[in-house]
Amino acid sequence: MSVIETRDLRKTYGRIEALKGVSLRVEKGQIYGLLGQNGAGKTTLIKILLGIVGKTEGEALLLGAPAGAVEVRRKVGYLPEDHAFPGYHTGYSLMDFYGSLYGVPAAERAKKIPEALELVGIAGRMHSKIKTYSKGMKQRLGIAQALMHDPDLIILDEPTDGVDPMGRKEIRDLMADLKNKGHTIFLNSHLLGEVELICDRVAILQQGKLVREGTIDELTKTKGTYTLGLLAGQTFPTDAVTALGFPVRALPDTAGHFEVTLPDGKTIEPVMKLLSERGLTVVHIVEKKQSLEDVFMTTVEGAEPGVDRKRRRGARPVGGGE
Repeated sequence: MSVIETRDLRKTYGRIEALKGVSLRVEKGQIYGLLGQNGAGKTTLIKILLGIVGKTEGEALLLGAPAGAVEVRRKVGYLPEDHAFPGYHTGYSLMDFYGSLYGVPAAERAKKIPEALELVGIAGRMHSKIKTYSKGMKQRLGIAQALMHDPDLIILDEPTDGVDPMGRKEIRDLMADLKNKGHTIFLNSHLLGEVELICDRVAILQQGKLVREGTIDELTKTKGTYTLGLLAGQTFPTDAVTALGFPVRALPDTAGHFEVTLPDGKTIEPVMKLLSERGLTVVHIVEKKQSLEDVFMTTVEGAEPGVDRKRRRGARPVGGGE
């Protein structure tokens, strides 16, 4: 049973289509990244999964039950992007309040609150007013409240927003630890480098459509380009490899590495055979990859913002959308 599954999920606001038939699956124990420009439909998708807004057509399932069902919502932890915790609370009292909403017994809350705040690195400030917290500390507190009731599914919307580089690494480590303990994480982030480091699978939304989906390796692989390096002191036979029909380019600032491009329908095998016949030893061979940022920018290039984009203060919604 998938933790999250959507089938041809659609959402319209009047004449505006926020989601246009999105189908995806998130399996137990995965860290799944959701990417897209502002307006791509990410917020709408998350709101449907949480039962905040209703779908127009299709299916949205969490843990095998319809999204929004009470028994499912008890098993979900959520960090919204633009949370605003009351400044008069302390970290401890806020966690106690949320724990009571989650139905965690008082004795259990007293034990879990220090543990959760220690986990995100702010236990030393648990009795300080939230109004004295930095943005990064508030973000850590938000993650702690999402974990308070030990949920099966954790939905994090921009969890490292406002957090310094060291803090981002600590949050990545925390997500990896949660994954190892069997939790599933559904992550929305604009920090593509963070997503590339931590996610098992990634989906890219564009104007309400799912346009790319797969593992990081699948998405970043550049088909048909290899980087090759020979044993120190050996000379790469550039002219001979080029004569076979494989363009070669020496890579600057490397220890004798060359980039070999495969013609359509060809494999790297003829090049490897030629090198072997000449008694050359290949010590480095890697199929070239793009960064996730390269993939994302290529995918969404030229796309216009959609219904989920943040409106200017005072602007009226179009067709009832957000």
